[in-house]
Amino acid sequence: MKTLSLGYSPCPNDTFIFYALTQGVIDTGDLKFKEILLDVETLNQKALNTELDITKISYHAFGRLRDNYVLLRAGSALGRGCGPLVVAKHNYTMSDLQDKKIAIPGKLTTAFLLLQLYDPAFRAGLKPSPTLAPGPLPPASVFIPMPFDRIMDAVANEDVDAGLIIHESRFTYPSYGLKQVIDLGEWWEKETGLPVPLGGILARKSLGNDLIKQIDAYIRSSVQYAFSHRAEPMEYIKKHSQELSDNVIEQHINLYVNNYSIDIGAEGEKAVREFLSRAEDAGIIPKVER
Repeated sequence: MKTLSLGYSPCPNDTFIFYALTQGVIDTGDLKFKEILLDVETLNQKALNTELDITKISYHAFGRLRDNYVLLRAGSALGRGCGPLVVAKHNYTMSDLQDKKIAIPGKLTTAFLLLQLYDPAFRAGLKPSPTLAPGPLPPASVFIPMPFDRIMDAVANEDVDAGLIIHESRFTYPSYGLKQVIDLGEWWEKETGLPVPLGGILARKSLGNDLIKQIDAYIRSSVQYAFSHRAEPMEYIKKHSQELSDNVIEQHINLYVNNYSIDIGAEGEKAVREFLSRAEDAGIIPKVER
């Protein structure tokens, strides 16, 4: 029996996808998967250190992981109408936020990359363009990374001016008295005509092609099992998302788990390539030879 480490988040979409794989529901032959449930930004950081055999990551982080990991076809989170939002307590525009404090769910999250692609004014830590006119630089936003589930409280309490929210926060932010400033997923879809590439599943290249294909097939079977037995994973899902109502859990799964989760497909591949290409051109992630 070979045991592989498998990292994913405690969010309903991930626990739905990996329930059958990790709970012994489907036959995985001589492979056993050791589940490691952490928020996606922590998983991004662990992947940077090549700590996990298989892991969920943000597509932003994938741009920095291509030397050591390969993207699997199964398990991805892509879609339409599911992108991150910028929210605030007051009636701000995006221009208003260019010198404000913004809470973000992590510097390697897809949400933060989308914000930087939306407007160069939000490209934190990047050198100013040499084409800028001489003179003082404009005031810069201050980005404050924090766990995604703390962002709405921070905005509501005015510890920050705005928040970049992901996951189930998309459904619950109005209950905190917050307002949407922009839907970055909607912007991306209008800009490119493509679905938003949020997160994917990576496997260490050192596992070898044959084993990686086997793992990919097992993950696909796990997703298909969950779709065919929708009620069965609920106890496992609720164990890891205790603060969420059944309605929010169902909305979350319906939004983030879809046909792209079974197989990323040609359109999904195109979306990921476009996303990473734009990030490379903006100098946000390293360029790779194609």
